[in-house]
Amino acid sequence: MIPSFLSENAVETIPRYVMEAVKKCAVIFAENERTARRFLKAMDREIVIDDFEWHAIHKVEEDQIAVFRKKIKEGKNIAIISEAGCPGVADPGQKLIEEAQKLNVEIKPLVGPNSILLALMASGLNGQHFCFQGYLPIDNSERIKKIKQLEDESARKKCTQIFIETPYRNNKMLETILQYTKPSTRVCVAAEITSEKEFIKTKSVADWKKEEIDLHKKPVIFLLQA
Repeated sequence: MIPSFLSENAVETIPRYVMEAVKKCAVIFAENERTARRFLKAMDREIVIDDFEWHAIHKVEEDQIAVFRKKIKEGKNIAIISEAGCPGVADPGQKLIEEAQKLNVEIKPLVGPNSILLALMASGLNGQHFCFQGYLPIDNSERIKKIKQLEDESARKKCTQIFIETPYRNNKMLETILQYTKPSTRVCVAAEITSEKEFIKTKSVADWKKEEIDLHKKPVIFLLQA
């Protein structure tokens, strides 16, 4: 399981041994083949990309799983690469790992940046009890209902709620959070993690309402604790 960088200018966030592991593989399953090829070249200009057998991970349909199982039975070393961060975490590669577990083969998760954990680390919110919710509903009324539910659950369980949004809807998401949660609820906005423009701030809803911030088309993690 090969971690990739969160920012193309942050190659130093990937340990050297990751590329050594890649070179021992014959087959690569990538969430985004173009992104994965660019990532490998950024890490090692000498690597011969076309020496690998490439397979794209879309929604991990049955034909992809069948090919994955076939390559395992052939005894091939396989690399799974996410578009950004760690494969298997908020990532379709998880389905392939599920198959690998069923086949009782060795699985090696390698160290690398994970935006969810990095955001939590820097937020100052509860790192002992937290829940990653993935994407919230697109429908406005359902999203409002979900945010209120997460706030209530956070207060009851004293936990941090973590979620993401499509980059072009980030501003609307923050606007909704600030409009429908309590003034005392703390919200962390973690944007462009590991890049030169990294921004990670935690404020109460009341204080965020005094700020002007543009999150449009930026990779952002939202964290909330009531």
